[in-house]
Amino acid sequence: MGPVVRSEMEASDSAVKTNRCSDTPGLEEEEPSIERSIANGYMPPMPWFGMDIGGSLVKLVYFEPTDFTKIEEDCELETLKNIRRYLTSNKAYGNTGHRDAHLQMDNVQVGDRTGSLHFIRFPTSEMGNFLELAKSKGMATLASTVCATGGGAYKFEEDFRREVNMQLHKFDELDSLIRGIHYIEDNNPHELYYWSNPKDERLCERIPYDFSDPYPFLVVNVGSGVGMLAVYGPNNYKRVTGTSLGGGTFLGLCSLLTGCETFEDAIALAAKGDTVASSFGQMISKEKRAKASREDLAKATLVTITNNIGSIARLCAVNEGIERVVFVGNFLRVNTISMKMLAYAMEFWSKGALKALFLEHEGYFGAVGCLLELMRPGS
Repeated sequence: MGPVVRSEMEASDSAVKTNRCSDTPGLEEEEPSIERSIANGYMPPMPWFGMDIGGSLVKLVYFEPTDFTKIEEDCELETLKNIRRYLTSNKAYGNTGHRDAHLQMDNVQVGDRTGSLHFIRFPTSEMGNFLELAKSKGMATLASTVCATGGGAYKFEEDFRREVNMQLHKFDELDSLIRGIHYIEDNNPHELYYWSNPKDERLCERIPYDFSDPYPFLVVNVGSGVGMLAVYGPNNYKRVTGTSLGGGTFLGLCSLLTGCETFEDAIALAAKGDTVASSFGQMISKEKRAKASREDLAKATLVTITNNIGSIARLCAVNEGIERVVFVGNFLRVNTISMKMLAYAMEFWSKGALKALFLEHEGYFGAVGCLLELMRPGS
């Protein structure tokens, strides 16, 4: 894996390009516009990444160009080729890094290039191993700046500088999130969906949602904590509220109560459990405590956290006069239990006035927005 990259071209790379490309008459006219853009300072050199370093999970988006000219292929550094092959030919990186191949987006345009977006994640606790991997793949020889968003962009700033001689260039988390949502939705016609009949397992189904006229909408970003933003236009939004009780709280409590190690384990336990009524209220009974299984405790924890998120989201939507609530974030990954609960709660408590919407790419929007920031002149 490799981080978000933005920097000056390596001197040797420039020399190779100059020597290989200047000997052919008329070559300047054949070069793609991206070359001229880089020369004029508008485009960063490859590779292009976007990185969102959250409290529990790091999300990495890698842009793989597919519109190479023969000249570009000949001039490309071997290090860049190795990085591209490594990232795109694997679905797992060590024991904890994963590429979500089912989310891959092909034939998309970023800056002046056409290519594929790859979506990679690993636990924030594995940042040390990630930096070692980045060093072994030669990232430090390609760039001096890493572009990132999220709280970890500040926490790990010194680690990047010390371990791989890279400076973190930090982008605003909320700007990156909103920009990423707009970009992915524009490029994926089936990005948004909702759950119909969420309480009936027989009739429940996932239905695509037309988001062509989106404003206004409420974004509920559920990661380790929860942030809520009211969005009135592409560049018109405000933070409404938030809560520290999110996915990190769920996993932390589940680990204490059940001994589970990962988010996936916690969700798997919850899927097999029965709800302990009244948000653990029954646990005051010694008899009930004796009967509660690990699965029951995981389910109760999930229901308690999800209900709290849904309640706050509904109040915010009502106060802002917004009818569409868009839930994003990695808390919803492999977590259909919470999605269906939120869908039912929004509809039931608002008497049908509110609709809960979900997105395919869940927690990757901040990383996508960070990648797009690289394309801005002078960013």
